[in-house]
Amino acid sequence: MTLLSDNSAVAPIPARERTPRRPLRQVGLGLVRVAVALILPLTLIAAWWLASSQGWLPEQILPSPSYVYATAIEMILSGEIFYHTGVSLRRVVVGFLFGAASGLTLGMAMGLSRRVDDYVRPLFLAFAQIPTLGWIPLLMLIFGIGETLKIIVIAKGALVPMTLNTAAGIHSVPANFVEVGHALRFSRWQRLRLIVLPGAAPSIFTGIRYGLTHSWTALVGVELLASSEGLGYLLVWGRQMFWLDVVIVAMIAIGIVGFLMDKGFDAAEDRVQRWKQREEH
Repeated sequence: MTLLSDNSAVAPIPARERTPRRPLRQVGLGLVRVAVALILPLTLIAAWWLASSQGWLPEQILPSPSYVYATAIEMILSGEIFYHTGVSLRRVVVGFLFGAASGLTLGMAMGLSRRVDDYVRPLFLAFAQIPTLGWIPLLMLIFGIGETLKIIVIAKGALVPMTLNTAAGIHSVPANFVEVGHALRFSRWQRLRLIVLPGAAPSIFTGIRYGLTHSWTALVGVELLASSEGLGYLLVWGRQMFWLDVVIVAMIAIGIVGFLMDKGFDAAEDRVQRWKQREEH
């Protein structure tokens, strides 16, 4: 029978793994940021309620918050606000995808080819200087006031920022990175996939963000002028009928949808960036 001495090597018992917990300080800072962000909206709502309750503005000019709230509940329960929001979202998704894909293709061509950039950029910059809504009268004569007009106007809103940011991102890729690809005998596709696109990714994401924002504002603008459904149409319809409560509800819906789209894009971008960082490590 062999006895183990005091100096015998004994494997240490592994300590119990602890699951990382979010520090309370970060939670507190998050709550503080939320509270600060709510100061201005709550102040505006309080001023709105005070102005309507004291009769400083007639009800026909500024409906009371309670009246607007009742109208919003009625439109939610009837499904009217969801129907018009769905119509607007369908249009902006189709138009944005078309414009973003076209802008990505054109921006890559301008970024990768000096000749294409020299020929296309001056005309494209002149095209970009014309506001999106400025094209509507001409496009109405060509395409009428149907869905094609709306898709083209929305696509134009996404095309310009997507093209310019993609080209700028490709131009900003350091030449040394491309030379390394040549030294490693990468094919043209490998250099594009492994060097150029990852280096231009931040600018491309910026183009997507601005393109989505411009598409949403262009959608509301074209619905104001030529539409019989959608959130922009609700604004016009409420103004024509002098139902300012409907106008305010539509404005709130436009702001909420735009805010949610921006936050959703933030989450998607963070997820992609984390995936890229894990791949680099």
